[in-house]
Order: sequence, then structure tokens, then C-alpha cells
Amino acid sequence: MNEETRYDKLEESYHDDEKDNRDYREETAAEIATPVSLDRDRDEDRDPEHAHVSGKVIGWSALVLSVLSLFFLPVLLGAAGIILGFVARRRNAETLGAWSIGIGVVSIIIGIFVLPFF
Repeated sequence: MNEETRYDKLEESYHDDEKDNRDYREETAAEIATPVSLDRDRDEDRDPEHAHVSGKVIGWSALVLSVLSLFFLPVLLGAAGIILGFVARRRNAETLGAWSIGIGVVSIIIGIFVLPFF
């Protein structure tokens, strides 16, 4: 038998197998892990008092960063104060978070637009 004919026969049988395999649409994988629930409340297991205390701590640290940003590194510390201010507001420390955000924004504006002229 010639090499070319043997190759042609192998190629034909391969294509025939492909045609046969297209007929079956079966899933062959099995799930191992349990499904993840995306609608679960994140603070379900926490005590509300614990969330309020952690919000106060984050709020005070955000306020300290924002006030420090008025004196040095206004863009870096101001941005950190703003981010922590949003986290504090999310954790029920609205007043501390709002002051931190406001002071951080003022500090960044002063640092970008006013300080370059001095």
C-alpha cells in the first residue's frame, strides 16, 4: 500500500469520526463545588453594634487623614481621607464620613490649584 493512500484513508476516517461526534450534544463535566449565593446580605452574621463601632474608628481615621492633608501631601492624604470617608459613611458613621470627604476635597483643590502659585 502506498503512503499517500494510507494517509488519505486515515484522514477520511478522522473526518467520519468528526461527523459522528457532532450528533451528540452531551455535557460531560460534573460540578464539584456548591453554588454561590449572590443575594446574601453581607452583614447578616455581624452584630450591628460592631459595625457601628468599626464605622466610627474608620470615620475618625479618615478625618485625621483629611486634616493632615491640609498641611502636607494634600493629594495623597486627601484621596485616602475621601476613600475612608466613603467607607465610614457605608458603615453608619455618616457625619464623620461627610466631614472627611469634604475636608479631603477642599485639601485636594487647594493642593492642585492654589499651592503651585506659592
